[in-house]
Amino acid sequence: MDITRSSPAPVRVVAVPPEPEPADLTALPEPIAVESPQPLPATATTATATTATATTTTATTATTTAITTTATASDGRGRRGRPRPRDLLALLRPGQWVKNLAVVPLALLDTHPWGAAAFLRTGWAVLGFTLASALVYVVNDLADRERDRLHPVKRHRPIASGRVSPLAAVVLTGALALALTGWAVAGPAWQWWPTALYLALSLAYSQGLKHVPLVDAFIVATGFVLRLVQGALLIGARMSEWLALCVFSLCLMLALGKRRHEMTAAGRAHRPALRGYTLAFLDHLVVLVAVLTAVSYVLYLRDDAALAAGASLVTLLSAPCAVFGLARYLQLLLVEEGGGNPVHVLFRDRATLVNAALWAVLVALALLLPQSPA
Repeated sequence: MDITRSSPAPVRVVAVPPEPEPADLTALPEPIAVESPQPLPATATTATATTATATTTTATTATTTAITTTATASDGRGRRGRPRPRDLLALLRPGQWVKNLAVVPLALLDTHPWGAAAFLRTGWAVLGFTLASALVYVVNDLADRERDRLHPVKRHRPIASGRVSPLAAVVLTGALALALTGWAVAGPAWQWWPTALYLALSLAYSQGLKHVPLVDAFIVATGFVLRLVQGALLIGARMSEWLALCVFSLCLMLALGKRRHEMTAAGRAHRPALRGYTLAFLDHLVVLVAVLTAVSYVLYLRDDAALAAGASLVTLLSAPCAVFGLARYLQLLLVEEGGGNPVHVLFRDRATLVNAALWAVLVALALLLPQSPA
């Protein structure tokens, strides 16, 4: 044997399974028993039908309600086809009429002695500017209804929300214009020019000047000075330059504060003029105008106010009240992010109300005490 040759590899044995037997094709398959479904109880069938009917009815009702709501919002009409009186009143913004009561009667500060005629003429001036401002509010809301719908708060205004239709707003504008014309004709001749100038500025503001940065706020502040001029003109009082500057700077501060709040609440898309502002720029302007307000107020008390003898102490005590009021507004604006509605800020804040009451008492003492001999 040759041992040098390798042995052959072992043979692997693989088990092959047996082939299956061929199926019997002649045999028929056994039938499969199928259970017939049990009929549902009558109660279940009724409940299912009722549920489907209720679902269909609910969907139909919701669709009808949505269509009705959309139609009502699109033309601003109520169920009777006309706006509700309270929506028309809200369009006139009665909450803003307090501005006229706060500014126009300031002309009485330089009128001594006070009489019934002076109060009646002051009331006449307040009525005229109330009609004029209401007319301006309607025109502005009518022109800004598309932009107001983008604002989180102004979208609830009567025209923007659809509660008052544009046609109804135009009719209301005509009625206010007629009433204002009657006010001018019934009053003293040619003493209505401040109100007419206010309307002209307001219309220019609505037509495009409100989109010009700084100009928009200055026009708003000028409107309040015209209120003061109208009151002084009707009662025949001398116009104090320091008082006019104080009113102008105060109202300019409030207008700038409102724009700052709008930037923080809704961004710059709502008002195109806001593209010319930044928060830092508005903060500097508001502080600058607040200082001007305080200085002009003190100068008015020192030079032009008809104060009683020895009223310098009252002036000294009332100056901190004025500064505190300005500081409180800046705190509400810059710290608490308020200032969207200056009327609410000035007339609903407790600290401001208490300070204003104390200030009013001091000024009343300085005005009502006997005047110093000439």
